Amino acid sequence: MLRFLASRLLQSLASLFLIITATFFMLRFVPGGPFTAEKAVPPEVLRNLEAHYGFNQPLHRQYFGYLGRLARGDLGPSFRYSNRTVNEILADTLPVSLELGGWALAVALGLGLPLGMVAALRRNSWIDHAASTFGLVGLAVPTFVLGPLFVLVFAIGAGWFNASGWASPADRVLPSLVLGLAYAAPVSRLTRGGLLEILQQDFIRTARAKGASEFRIVVRHALRGGLVPVVAYLGPAAAGVLTGSFVIETIFQIPGLGREFVTSAFNRDYTLVLGTVILYAAMLMAFNLAVDLAHAWMNPRLRPD
Repeated sequence: MLRFLASRLLQSLASLFLIITATFFMLRFVPGGPFTAEKAVPPEVLRNLEAHYGFNQPLHRQYFGYLGRLARGDLGPSFRYSNRTVNEILADTLPVSLELGGWALAVALGLGLPLGMVAALRRNSWIDHAASTFGLVGLAVPTFVLGPLFVLVFAIGAGWFNASGWASPADRVLPSLVLGLAYAAPVSRLTRGGLLEILQQDFIRTARAKGASEFRIVVRHALRGGLVPVVAYLGPAAAGVLTGSFVIETIFQIPGLGREFVTSAFNRDYTLVLGTVILYAAMLMAFNLAVDLAHAWMNPRLRPD
């Protein structure tokens, strides 16, 4: 298991290095720059800015200089916020996105898992058809459509919540629901499909023949194998949910990491874009590693010798 973990860590580090390299050079080759996005800058001012931030150096020296600072945990200064560093911006915005993602993940699992389990146990019933309809609608309707609809109905129409902001506990409800429902739909469908496949296995028939209760069959025998597709899906999904959603944070004006990433991309804030990409990639790889370990625990055939 230690060799398995070390191998996954080395693969993750190699992938992270490739992501950093590709993102660094792609940003440099994009037309425009951080000092020419909004208004024309006099040539002498532009030269001074480039010299201050090291843009007048050869590209390979800029690249290795960035890697050296990154190895020390320094993500560099932000070009949009002249008095702030990327580390400070990420430290301020990441907790907001993590809180939003935590509530949304709770909605996704709290709604998707029970709905998928009941649909599998009541196959071809009205509950099963309702769960399938919910899954199809949830997959078909994107968040940038569902978000404004929720604002129109529950914020503007009913007046129960604010249309934007992140100040009060009530402000968490609508964005968490919209983001959570987007993931609850695939969770319910994967739960239903995984349980249906397990419930048709011979060892389930044997357990029923021995007189085991339906609750014991589901909880003790079927649930562990039936949730394998859900666990595989939750790896990348949890990373996306916990780091926030670009669309949701923009619709509800939430000061999170996703909204900052969109703003930095439009403003050619190279260091902030790089820092955000590195953070997203690291979290995605961490969750994928956790999924691999969970798979090895849930399915002994996947464990290394």
